[in-house]
Parts: sequence; structure tokens; C-alpha cells
Amino acid sequence: MGTASEEERERPRLYMISPAEIDLDSFETAFRDALAGGDVACFQLRLKGRPKEEIIAEAANVAFLLNDDVRLAQELKVDGVHVGAEDMPYKQAREILGPDAIIGVTCKNSRHLAMEGGEMGADYVAFGAFFPSSTKDNTTKAEPEILEWWANTTTVPSVAIGGITVENAEGILRSGADFLAVGNEVWGYRDGPKEAVAAFNRVIDKVMTT
Repeated sequence: MGTASEEERERPRLYMISPAEIDLDSFETAFRDALAGGDVACFQLRLKGRPKEEIIAEAANVAFLLNDDVRLAQELKVDGVHVGAEDMPYKQAREILGPDAIIGVTCKNSRHLAMEGGEMGADYVAFGAFFPSSTKDNTTKAEPEILEWWANTTTVPSVAIGGITVENAEGILRSGADFLAVGNEVWGYRDGPKEAVAAFNRVIDKVMTT
């Protein structure tokens, strides 16, 4: 793994996560609205079945990932998958999905798991939760320092997850996160998903220019 410490930082981006339960028909409107708000790198679906959202994401040039289900990702030929500590091991997922798939791994607050994932070839490592999450009750607390350590250690991108809002995102970005994983803060944002994405992108732009 190479180091990013002396390289110019690339602009961080949004990594959107679906709600745990959604009405597919009404969610299509919210999803399109969110993508109209500004830059989004990828979207992770936490539901099973053939997703209409895949088509929308492809049209918007947004990578489409499934959570956990490597076999379904292979069947649907989506862009990739995110695997957690209790899911299929990274190496097996890579063997199934091939070299071109995007495969990210959960590392919580573990530097060991992050190094292991990066050395195996993971496309990104996910750290968190950095803040209390309304999506998951049972989370592992991570400190922003782990993002700074990772940014100074390797060029493998990091995803920061867990309770990230428009109000607290700046500190996480300044610590070195490459992607902000956001879910409920987009779908439940007071002014709607489009404005949520726009607000997050304004924070990102602020960090990149100050």
C-alpha cells in the first residue's frame, strides 16, 4: 500500500446508504431527488430483490453496491458489494465477483482489520461509528484520529460511517475521510433529500477550500 501523505488530496464524496425499510415506489422519488442535489459517488442498497434503484444509479453515474449479499451482487451484476465482519470474507467475495467489482470492508475501529483489508486489495475500508446512529443500536465507537492515521498510511480510500450529519461532517472530513456514508440524514432531512445532498457537498467544498 502506498502513502497519501505527500499527495494532493482528492475531493471527498458522498456514499449514500438506503433506509433499512423502504417503500420502493415512493423511495424512487426520494432517490432521484437526492441525486439531483449534487455529487454522489455511490449508493448502497440494504434490501434484497432486483432493485429499480440500480437503473437510476447507473443513469446518474453512481456506483451501485449491495450490502452483505455477494451472491445476489453476482446474480444482478451490480457494481459491487460491502461486506461486514460477520459476512463472507473479502477474499471469497473477490473470487466470486472478480477483479473489477468494488468491494469494501467494515473495519469499525480496528487498525488491524483496516491494514488487512488494504493489503488484500479492498477498494475501501469503512470506519465507524463516529457518532450515535439512528440506523444501528449496536455500534462500535471510533475516534476521528483513525481517519488521520489511515490517510497518512495508505492511498486506499476510507469511508466514515455512523451518525454523520451536515453539522458534524466537517470535523470528520478534516480528519481525512475520503467518503461520508450518510443514510437517514439524507432521507429524513428537514428540507428533503435534494437539499441534504447539496448541504453535504457545500461542507465538502468548504473543507477543500479552507
